[in-house]
Amino acid sequence: MRATRAFAVLVAVLTATAVGCARPSVESVRPALVERARVSMGSELRLSAWTADESGTIAAFDAVFAEFDRLEALMSVWREGSDIQRLNAASGRAPAPVSADTIAVLREARQISEWTGGKFDVTFGALNDLWRFDHDQDNNVPNIDEVRRRLPLIDYRALRIADPPGTAFLTRSGMRANLGGIGKGYAIDRGVDILRRTGVGDFMIQSSGDMYVAGRKGDRAWRVGIQDPRGPHDRTFAAIELTDSTFSTSGDYERSFVRDGIRYHHIIDPSTGQPARGCRSVTILTDRAVLADGLSTGVFLLGPKEGLALVERLPNVDAVIVTSANEVLFTPRLKGRLELLARPTDAP
Repeated sequence: MRATRAFAVLVAVLTATAVGCARPSVESVRPALVERARVSMGSELRLSAWTADESGTIAAFDAVFAEFDRLEALMSVWREGSDIQRLNAASGRAPAPVSADTIAVLREARQISEWTGGKFDVTFGALNDLWRFDHDQDNNVPNIDEVRRRLPLIDYRALRIADPPGTAFLTRSGMRANLGGIGKGYAIDRGVDILRRTGVGDFMIQSSGDMYVAGRKGDRAWRVGIQDPRGPHDRTFAAIELTDSTFSTSGDYERSFVRDGIRYHHIIDPSTGQPARGCRSVTILTDRAVLADGLSTGVFLLGPKEGLALVERLPNVDAVIVTSANEVLFTPRLKGRLELLARPTDAP
């Protein structure tokens, strides 16, 4: 149900300059862009920092990579022995012991489910083996009768959290949870905490469509772009300068296929069991990545009108939506900040 997408980030790289022949101190080195990347949670995780302390920053990056690995081991549906595997295996039988991190994510998900009237729902995993859009993507449209038969198994209200403490329970047999629409945002927030605690103040964390930028890139804020949902991979239609903000996009364009002129994608409406049709992409800007991650999917599922209305009711949350009719909508607070570079490409 969750979409991914890389963003265009415009960066300038300054070269560190040594003073004399002595090994330079941190104070004598000009700040430069330090970057590292690796695969985590099924996507490239890229860390960037504007810093004069390269060695200290790389050590902090290693701690962020380790935290992502730890959380993936808890929350992945593909990792043997994960909290989510145990939760799903015990559905309809008994509460499963889960970590404090998993409980925290499930509670965040519950709140977003309430805001979206159940459109965002981590129990959508009941459809995972019918609609295949992960590494097992098969470009098949499942039998509609089988999809409908599974719909009663999607209900966030049937998920008990921390009752009893330290457990979660899917109360109906056959229910399946999947944190793919919110887990990366939680991991990014943990990464932000690590970098700030270790003294890194000007940085970017990006995992596919989820991003957080802090501080500045040299003498200006970070400039990020929104991917054109139907354009080439490197084309953006809008850009904005941000600091201390998330930037999370859900879209119908990466994990998808087109058949008979109809695009099928992985953001599945839990009320119909079919791909949602109202939007092409939704970008959420706010102060916590876990919130932006879940809301970008939830707003996509609500559709442009209801989704924009929800965002405008929430404090410190903004959105940019490309509708299925290729219209660009955004919250009033972004007026004068969001730069529209071109009209998005129009295609199925």
